Amino acid sequence: MNTILRASLMGLIAAAVAGSALAGLPDGIEPTRSVMPGRDARVVSLLDAYYDLICQADPVGASTRGDLRFNDRLPDPSPETVAAQRATASAILARVRLLDRSTLAGEDALDADLLEYTLDLAERGARFLPEQMPINALEGPHISLPQMYLQIPLASEQHVADYVARLEKIPALINQQIANMRAGVQAGRVPPRVILADTVSGVRTQCTPEIAARPSSSPFYTPLRARGDSDPLAARAQRAIADGIVPAFERLAAFLEKEYLPACRETIGAAEGVDGIGLYEHQLRYHTTTELTARQIHDIGLAEVARIKAEMIRVIDETDWPEKNSFSGEDRFARFIAFLRKDPRFYFTSEEEMLNGYRAIGKRIDPELVGLFATLPRLTWGIRPIPRFAAPSSPAAYYYPGSTKSGVPGYFMVNTYDLTQRPKYGMISLTLHEAVPGHHFQGAIADEIPSQHPYRAAMWYTAHGEGWALYAESLGLEMGDDARSATNPLGRGLYTDPYDYFGRLSDEIWRACRLVVDTGIHAFGWSRQRAIDYMLANTAGTELDSVSEIDRYIGWPGQACAYKLGEIRIVDLRRRATDALGPAFDRRLFHDELLNAGSIPLAVLEKRIDRWIGARGGRKDNAAR
Repeated sequence: MNTILRASLMGLIAAAVAGSALAGLPDGIEPTRSVMPGRDARVVSLLDAYYDLICQADPVGASTRGDLRFNDRLPDPSPETVAAQRATASAILARVRLLDRSTLAGEDALDADLLEYTLDLAERGARFLPEQMPINALEGPHISLPQMYLQIPLASEQHVADYVARLEKIPALINQQIANMRAGVQAGRVPPRVILADTVSGVRTQCTPEIAARPSSSPFYTPLRARGDSDPLAARAQRAIADGIVPAFERLAAFLEKEYLPACRETIGAAEGVDGIGLYEHQLRYHTTTELTARQIHDIGLAEVARIKAEMIRVIDETDWPEKNSFSGEDRFARFIAFLRKDPRFYFTSEEEMLNGYRAIGKRIDPELVGLFATLPRLTWGIRPIPRFAAPSSPAAYYYPGSTKSGVPGYFMVNTYDLTQRPKYGMISLTLHEAVPGHHFQGAIADEIPSQHPYRAAMWYTAHGEGWALYAESLGLEMGDDARSATNPLGRGLYTDPYDYFGRLSDEIWRACRLVVDTGIHAFGWSRQRAIDYMLANTAGTELDSVSEIDRYIGWPGQACAYKLGEIRIVDLRRRATDALGPAFDRRLFHDELLNAGSIPLAVLEKRIDRWIGARGGRKDNAAR
């Protein structure tokens, strides 16, 4: 699952977990019974129960990780299941709170704290009923389900049979989502109308007359195309598409057009919705894992924008832009950005040319990684274009995690829609963020950590996950012949071309701008156009990217704030470790320490790094501030 959708689904699961949960597993499904010598049996038992819960809530994610117990199933967001899940989650949380923490140490103490943090935060957010709004600018069944085959094992006949069984369950899932959205309409819990402007047409791409007449042309049929029409599973899949999936998406499109969109609200801020500012405050806490207020985050963003923009203006002097000496100040910046958006040399003319460009960057990065990490993941990764039906509403790229356990590689998914809006100067930082050593490293390493409970590979804290990926963009400065180091502090690494370096800065300021516009929209009454104009004025992003990103922030309050806040904390922790350890600081071991516990809240990460500094003999005055 891509990291955007994974973060959103984990939030939904967490809310369902705290606001719901299973009264036991279905018949025939064996519960997890982890054998972990030396670990506290009480803690392991609770982790097993929670892991079974999240696997049943997200069976596709379970398949990705190699847990095939639910391999023929889809999520069930019905009120009955949600109500059942509430009981189990509440029981798990109550048992965690009863643990005598004085008897726990090491990984037992950490796992107990993480489990309590996750369930407690989810319980606080359960009242906002996220299952009633399953569709926004970036996600919905028309986007995630047709790409499901990219995330699951399909190596055996049974795997393919399980996939076909999932296809047969899609109509029931869509019917339930429609019912949930109707309940949301009745409660006044609906998204802003503007972010669903293209949703109906997107849904209809899955139920076209061509697909109805020829089911084998459906994206759902992709993993079966090598089979003949007479193959039993292929024939069954075609029936599932023609008789179930196409009519289900037709119902969904009609519902959205005739019932849902007219009921959606004109306002865009979370504070203006039925759940008010309380929803936004919870979302900020959930995604950033901090207690920062909207005002504090907004001010951090303004300061970061000013700092990064000053560096961007300096870099203009290094370019070959013929008009760089003709203008000054903000006017100079604006005209340079306009030049970048229009000059054809910064854009590809074919999809394959772009994909080959990304592959070449990946090959440049790969040999540098051994100098930055002591632990390298075994999982391989590849590059694929985002499917055409999903591309218009998708970001510039995203990552689908895989697992050596399931035999599914990781995939760096690249948006090749409208190449005039996909600049070359952002490609290095995008590869570092979405692929290596960004999301691919953090996901694969978490999945491969030995002697770790499997629930840890399923955890996702946005601030750590996206903060790491943004920090990974800066690691490009430490790669290549001109690597930045103590003896070469001005080195640009992979960003030797000033346009690539400007692109890196533009990507960084983009994340700083998010702090400003997300809080502006959801807490301070900013209009959609004001937010778009702010992004266009302060980044080198194209208009298409700016508009789609703002609609993403409108539909997903708080998530966009996690990137920069997480990266700031990681940069501070590295500075802290460097100051405390001096010449003994080893960036390879530091990076391992950042990733080897999986995704964790920022406060937990900070304590972990402080303990690591202390264990390596760091000075206490610098190690814990």
